[in-house]
Amino acid sequence: MTFADFPFLRYLFFFFGGLYLIALFPNSPPQLFLGLLISVWLVYAVFLFWFRSHNSFLNSGLAYLLLIGLGCYVSLSSRQEALEGEVSWGEGQGYLAEVQRYDLLKANSSENLLSVFAINGANGWRSQKALVLVYHQLEDALYPGQVIWVPANPEPLAPPSFPDEFNYKRFLATKGIHFRQFIGKKLQILPLKQSNELNFTVEHLRHYFAGVVDQYVLRPESKQIALALLLGQKESLGKEVKQAYSATGTQHILAVSGLHVGIIYSLLLLPLSFFKQKGHALQKSYLMVIMGLIWIYALMTGFSPSVVRAVVMFSLVTLGQMRKRKPSIWNILAFSALLLLVLNPEIRTDLGFQLSYLAVAGIVGLQPIILRIWAPSNRVLDYFWQMASVTLAAQLVTSPLTLHYFHTFPTYFLVANLLIVPLSYIILCAGVPFLLLAWIPVVGSLLGAIVDFLLFIQNEITYALQNLPAAVWQGIHLPLAGMLALWGILWIWGNWELGNRKTLIQLGLGLGLLWAITNLWAEIRRPAQELYLFTEDQQRILDLRLGEHHLSWNQDFPAAQLSYSILPNRLASQRNPVPIPLRGIAGKDSVWFPGIDITFFPAQNRIFWGSLQPKNRVDFNQVQSTDSLLRDSIFQTSSGFRVIF
Repeated sequence: MTFADFPFLRYLFFFFGGLYLIALFPNSPPQLFLGLLISVWLVYAVFLFWFRSHNSFLNSGLAYLLLIGLGCYVSLSSRQEALEGEVSWGEGQGYLAEVQRYDLLKANSSENLLSVFAINGANGWRSQKALVLVYHQLEDALYPGQVIWVPANPEPLAPPSFPDEFNYKRFLATKGIHFRQFIGKKLQILPLKQSNELNFTVEHLRHYFAGVVDQYVLRPESKQIALALLLGQKESLGKEVKQAYSATGTQHILAVSGLHVGIIYSLLLLPLSFFKQKGHALQKSYLMVIMGLIWIYALMTGFSPSVVRAVVMFSLVTLGQMRKRKPSIWNILAFSALLLLVLNPEIRTDLGFQLSYLAVAGIVGLQPIILRIWAPSNRVLDYFWQMASVTLAAQLVTSPLTLHYFHTFPTYFLVANLLIVPLSYIILCAGVPFLLLAWIPVVGSLLGAIVDFLLFIQNEITYALQNLPAAVWQGIHLPLAGMLALWGILWIWGNWELGNRKTLIQLGLGLGLLWAITNLWAEIRRPAQELYLFTEDQQRILDLRLGEHHLSWNQDFPAAQLSYSILPNRLASQRNPVPIPLRGIAGKDSVWFPGIDITFFPAQNRIFWGSLQPKNRVDFNQVQSTDSLLRDSIFQTSSGFRVIF
């Protein structure tokens, strides 16, 4: 088989090109590309029907140009919709909005999502669409469909305060949310209806199932996992639970993903053997029912990228079964990705989307090769070896991405997945009937107790593996070039038996050389002496690199915030994540660091340089001239800076 055997992979490649090509035309209106798209389509149709046999190369070129144009158009349209969501509230006096979901309890408030439909601006009322994440302290909970009046404007989400910090603003923007507001009790519930109650049927159903879990699953941690595993509600997961599953490489269990959809799909297929005896028409009807059920499940669990990918793929496989065909899994994978990207091009930056497709690609491409390494004669060993090969294939392909972003690697991921994945299968086999039959008192209590106990066992196994020595490798730095090189090497391995081995060896050597050159260039450009100052309100951290020595001084910066605010920058800059404490001598209004002869005045955010003279200062991506840094530098109240000596 060749690349030509997988047409949707080619289509996906050119469509991706259009998504990124639009960076050359950032301010172009989408209508321009829509017009060009229609024009190219008309030309393509003419050549396709009148000159097909004589202009195959031109026809192919026009078809690929259509895909590139489509990528440009949907990317610009998505960007325009995002800009429309970032409305200007001006001097408005408040807004009308509709509650979109049930409250999520927080430490001191309740979180909810509002859909704005009208703003009371300076010139009167005007219609407007926007999503606002709100926190309130009402005694009575809000519920979907309520219309409320909020007499104050929300605030736009702030960008990251520090370099390499998690971009929460961009994360919410992919969900269409651009504003956040603490409203306390300053709102009024109005006796109005904005939407039909049927629009919130799935939300009500999800809330009902969450109430079932809350009633019958008694252990707090089991309850958290049940809500995440069965309903995709990860918001209630505690920090300890997240850390334990992340440390063991089983965090994919915590969210409804393709694994869960696959398990439910396989359970629904069990009665198919009975329908085969009843006739082909009945079999088709049952397959259609299966498709409908998995789409309802995807809708109920929040339509995460991995779930939608799995549902689209299983739907296509089901359609193939109905037509007695077995389509290529690569074509199905590429088609589902193309469909998701057309509907939401910004989803390509979603880490869940990337990991989901990488995992499936690894399983499809590498698992058969790993499986051939050993052929156990024992059926039990063969079962676990097949599971191990799937886990290894997925982990090999997803690890470069997780190392690049998170700089950690779970040591016992294979053991953990061999234990946890079969257990999660059993939990789902009990959990789905539990949700559906909980209205029967005895059955609901019995199945709830079983799910509770199984989740308790799963958590205990996870905590035990987390507490093993060297359970997590931390502080691993993998640059972009290294990530691409590792993927290239895995691709070479996957094509070793079918491809030209001489060419593959040359490609592997080229990738290794490129990675080495990239690392060498980074080392040459890295200054021997540099200082980082992170300041937010009255909290400050000063990091210093002197050759191979990494030092740090912390003034009231919370330790819990270090992991997501400062640590990412330390790892990205290849500084020690746990530096040596830097000794400072406190004066009346300053702190003097004798080892480097620098004086810091916290009240003014002013640094007085001593023997070390700065060459330039990097304020995120803005570099100030050397002259302005000869004696001191004024910092803002909340930002991150890098000074190179």
